[in-house]
Amino acid sequence: MPAAYEHAVVRVVPRVEREEFVNVGVLVFCEAHDVVALGLALDEARLLALAPDLDLALVQANLAAMGRVCAGGPEAGPIGAMPARERWRWLVAPRSTILQTSPAHGGVLGEVALGALVERLLDRYVRLPR
Repeated sequence: MPAAYEHAVVRVVPRVEREEFVNVGVLVFCEAHDVVALGLALDEARLLALAPDLDLALVQANLAAMGRVCAGGPEAGPIGAMPARERWRWLVAPRSTILQTSPAHGGVLGEVALGALVERLLDRYVRLPR
């Protein structure tokens, strides 16, 4: 059965004042399945080309924290106790930090599994064409 979903692109913005970024992942929220999912395709070489002094360990730690928030539960702290919709809204709220998201966009999840949708969105918005 078709279900509506929303997605946003996760961006690393090494120097916020320059407004340059590299897309590194996608967030997907599907209320019908009560899930917030994160897919990542971190291209370290692209990030370092943009910002050679970037602390990759810090970026990876923050992306891992984002993944914990998506999953929910006590490992994500107080935010992890929130319902999926509230965690989604917290994740996509505008911010001026090294990790930002694009505006949210909607779609319909047909017969495609959520994992396949995440991979398709990563191919479209994050991974470079081969």
